[in-house]
Amino acid sequence: MISFILSLIALVLGYMLYGRYVARVFGPDNRKTPAYTMRDGIDYIPMPTWKVFMIQFLNIAGTGPIFGAIMGALYGPSAFLWIVFGCIFAGAVHDYISGMISLRLNGATLTEIVGKYLGHTTKRIAIVFTVLLLILVGAVFVSSPALILKGLTENVPGMGLYFWIAAIFIYYIFATLLPIDKIIGKIYPLFAFALLFMALGLMAALFIHWPQIPEVYDGLSNMHPNKIAQPIFPCLFVTIACGAISGFHATQSPLMARCLKNEKYGRPVFYGAMITEGVVALVWAAVAGYFFYDPASGDLAQHVTEQAPKVVEIMCKNWLGMVGGALALIGVVAAPITSGDTSLRSARIIIADAMKIKQKSLLSRLAIAIPIFVMVALIIWFNLTDKSGFAVIWGYFAWANQTLSVFTLWAITVYMILNHKPYFITLIPALFMTAVSVSYLCIAPECMALPKSIGYTCGAVAIIIALTRFFYWKNKHCSSK
Repeated sequence: MISFILSLIALVLGYMLYGRYVARVFGPDNRKTPAYTMRDGIDYIPMPTWKVFMIQFLNIAGTGPIFGAIMGALYGPSAFLWIVFGCIFAGAVHDYISGMISLRLNGATLTEIVGKYLGHTTKRIAIVFTVLLLILVGAVFVSSPALILKGLTENVPGMGLYFWIAAIFIYYIFATLLPIDKIIGKIYPLFAFALLFMALGLMAALFIHWPQIPEVYDGLSNMHPNKIAQPIFPCLFVTIACGAISGFHATQSPLMARCLKNEKYGRPVFYGAMITEGVVALVWAAVAGYFFYDPASGDLAQHVTEQAPKVVEIMCKNWLGMVGGALALIGVVAAPITSGDTSLRSARIIIADAMKIKQKSLLSRLAIAIPIFVMVALIIWFNLTDKSGFAVIWGYFAWANQTLSVFTLWAITVYMILNHKPYFITLIPALFMTAVSVSYLCIAPECMALPKSIGYTCGAVAIIIALTRFFYWKNKHCSSK
């Protein structure tokens, strides 16, 4: 528990100190925000800051800081370090600066930002890559909540897996098409409260039970049951994505950049939501460590091969009681659903911006949304008909998620240079995540499955190439001024 407590303190200090430094480097001011200058009653609507924060938190949370942290706990206490350092120095910086750039560019989507700073060719690649990722998010975030809801209603006739999948999918359609304040603005804060209650309730239970979980000072050796195929680097850094850094977040920040009333609220909304998500991930990593590795957990102990949704159900019910457990499970169910619908909304907006289609009328929104819904339905069908479907989709989603963060980090690094700001705060995470993404593509069983030595070599070569190209561009740009 010492590692857990120190990690919590580090996250809070990270927000107060490094978060303030990053905000000062960016330099928010009192200019009018797109919520006022671009107001359209659909996507551009001024909203209270507390509500924007709650929506942003729920948008970026999904199942990542829950299921990802549970699976990450299998690697041992190194999961705590990745959550803390990843959140403070990579994820929160990634979310804040990309969100603030969007704010400065009239609520521009991630692909518009990538195009502006990395060129039109990269933009075209990013559009295809990002839309496919968002469609994958919409699909994979149907299965996990549907399975939990099926378990909660197993004695209710007609409320099986297909019922809940259909219900969630229908909700996606309405949330994607309606103005952002009609559904998202009204129910998201309630669901965010449930998710926060779950995290705080489990945190209190941790202090009450004071479990013997693996500590950082005991060593950082790989505790994963399949440690040969799942080395800490890069697998841990992909397994725990949303709880440390996630490219998906940069697709969500523009949604709230279009609703923020003042630039100075960017730090609590963008940086703060990521730190809050890190706290949620820490809680689940600690609780999972108890159920996986503490002999004192007794009958509640779970075998390390147990699936994350089942672990969540057991933990909530046994530690938070009937009412608290139900509320916590609502948070677990709401998190992926509410990330799924905003991912499809983001996909609609990205395509609309790329094709310059105004989204004021319902017909124009439907013209873009219908093909998106069809693709999501096909992926869900594959997931249901193939036993390994979910695992395959999730593996590609996880890699694509972290690869998208590489696009974002390099784009905002270029922004920092062009605006004469200290660029090291984004360059270092960009290099690290480049190595993670390339190495994982080489090593992971669902990808190329190459030997680790080759994967690490490719990761190192990728860093050298990226640095060489970066400084060549930088020197050329600076010399032309």
